[in-house]
Amino acid sequence: MTAYFPPSQLPPPIPMSFDRRILAVYFPKLSTDRIARKRWGLSWRLGGRPDQPLIACADRVRNAMRLVSLEAAADGGALRLGQGVAEARAICPALDVVEADAAADLRFLEALADWCDRYTPLVALDGPDGLMLDISGCAHLFGGEQRLTEDLLDRLLHLGLDARAAVSSAPGLSWAAARFAGPMIVADGDVEPVLSPMPMAALRLDNDIVAALYKVGLERIGDLLTVPRAPLARRFGPRLLLRLDQALGLEGEPISPRRPVAELSVERRLAEPIVSEEAILHLAGQLATGLKVELEARNQGGRLFELLLFRVDGRVFRIRLGASAPLRDAGRIQKLFGERLKTLGDVVDAGYGFELLRLNVIRAEVLAAAQTGFAGDLEGHAAFAAFLDQVTARLGPECLSQPVMTQSHWPERASILMPAVDVPMQPSKDGVAPPMRGARPVRLFRHPERVEVTADVPDG
Repeated sequence: MTAYFPPSQLPPPIPMSFDRRILAVYFPKLSTDRIARKRWGLSWRLGGRPDQPLIACADRVRNAMRLVSLEAAADGGALRLGQGVAEARAICPALDVVEADAAADLRFLEALADWCDRYTPLVALDGPDGLMLDISGCAHLFGGEQRLTEDLLDRLLHLGLDARAAVSSAPGLSWAAARFAGPMIVADGDVEPVLSPMPMAALRLDNDIVAALYKVGLERIGDLLTVPRAPLARRFGPRLLLRLDQALGLEGEPISPRRPVAELSVERRLAEPIVSEEAILHLAGQLATGLKVELEARNQGGRLFELLLFRVDGRVFRIRLGASAPLRDAGRIQKLFGERLKTLGDVVDAGYGFELLRLNVIRAEVLAAAQTGFAGDLEGHAAFAAFLDQVTARLGPECLSQPVMTQSHWPERASILMPAVDVPMQPSKDGVAPPMRGARPVRLFRHPERVEVTADVPDG
């Protein structure tokens, strides 16, 4: 028998498992920090702010140019967000107003997300000014959640960024703590005490809902915890209770990583940065050797590899290459990355050096055992695959194309061109691809002729 509860007597939701740990990072001055880094260098926060006019970003809001971002030095003054540019300049004549550039801010935030890959591959964008990192199972590699958070904030400070962070078991709570409570690690039993004193805006509600809650005297999240849920849902809608349950960890909230998670990954953190191509390739070979053991245990080989180079100033280079057949030979992987680096040339600028290298296997497939010659050289299609890999690594995946059969009754659509390195090599016994089978028109008209239906039945 299924139990039925009236809306006002519903049992409380079952709490989620607290296996996940979510690190939320908030950049309150993202736009102005991006501009300051370009003007004054990455270490401007450590050396002290230069004696320059205050920086503000303005955009058109409600048919007027208004301030949408202010640097930290303006906090506590007469300037405020949403203020008109004319009024702001009247208060501060030396104010340096820069037009807001949302696209540049997004590119900068995506670069920061790539930089955060050093902590976890599960990094997601969180609005225009934040990131979400799923650090479940990763914190012990950095000495615990406290040390990981401290390391992240310290590195961001050296990169000239104002950042705040918080860790908890729920994305909603991490989001709220990072913006309204400062850096903290929220334990599983401290959810309600941490959340209760925060304002309603910490629940990620629309402004009209927050204003309506203030009108009835509900100013803090703790005020909602003692109010019956049914009247709240009727008056303010179901979104209020959803956001509350997400912050309390009673309702699931997925995080979608912005990049696919690698099937296998190995990395090397360096005591001293490296700059030479020879050193990079040497470490890439060592990382490939580390991957080989696990790939052999899985009876697999990599089809798509990615080498990540983390530069000391925060920039991350991603170098991808594909293999036409499953590959796990460390020497060949190292040679292919060597070919790719020769092609990229100055695009991969070492600057002051790379401090972290990571090799990912993005896609892997089963690698069947193959017999080599007495001299250990490759034979047959294996040698051809090595040729495809080398040419593709040097000239790019689009340099060689191969027709591939597709499922279509139209002869002109029976095949498409694909990069040769992406086509699975499955030769037949005779070394010739099997012929296309199925119903095909024997002859094609030069010009299509209209077909008119003479009867709806029996074939429709």
